[in-house]
Amino acid sequence: MKLDKYMGMDVHQATTVVVVLDANGKVALETIVATEAARLIRLMQSVNGPLHVTFEETTQAGWLYDVIRAYAHEVVVCDPRRNRLLSEGSKADKPDAWKLAELLRAGLLRSVYHGHEATRELKQLVRAYETLSVDTMRTMFRTKRFIAVAESRHRAVEFIK
Repeated sequence: MKLDKYMGMDVHQATTVVVVLDANGKVALETIVATEAARLIRLMQSVNGPLHVTFEETTQAGWLYDVIRAYAHEVVVCDPRRNRLLSEGSKADKPDAWKLAELLRAGLLRSVYHGHEATRELKQLVRAYETLSVDTMRTMFRTKRFIAVAESRHRAVEFIK
């Protein structure tokens, strides 16, 4: 659509480089903001029209997705290993953000699913259960091994007497 805006974000721990393109591919905004929820939300609210946002999968991707999904028409978290066009050319922050916005505008990005909070909680519970099961099994094996070693030592001592 003519009013749609496409935001590419190159996210880092302290700052985020943002490039916004209009539907024709012209740069509507280039800026660097602190990687803080309030500042990112304020920036997104300042953009007119339906906003499509993309950024790469990083350690902050889940947090960022939860922060901005209510303020965007579409959020695409992309896997940089699966988007080969991102690896071509300059690897500076501003060109990366521009490439992300351009690829989103062209519909060339592959998305990585980021579920809702309820799904994430379920995944964490399953992971905790699996970890607990493995740890329990290890403890049982160690206990059995300790008992077997203690019994064999006891038999050896009895044999010597």
